[in-house]
Amino acid sequence: MDSGMINKIEKAKRYAAETDRIQFRSFQVTFRGDNSTHEVTFDNGAWSCDCHFFKQRGVCSHTMALERILGTMVPVVTPTTAEEG
Repeated sequence: MDSGMINKIEKAKRYAAETDRIQFRSFQVTFRGDNSTHEVTFDNGAWSCDCHFFKQRGVCSHTMALERILGTMVPVVTPTTAEEG
């Protein structure tokens, strides 16, 4: 393996440890819950899930789990609008 590749591997390891460098803007995942499989999306700071609880509250166990997994790579979204309505 050449020194250029070794340097890139080391840099990748450092980047992976510094998750504050990464900020997700949008993604879609399939989340296999206890009772059903759900589609969860994150787009420009807003979560969405097709589960019944999310439709009522604007947050659910699926979105909260993803926030925990991704940590600082996604902003924490508080569902103030959903709670007020």
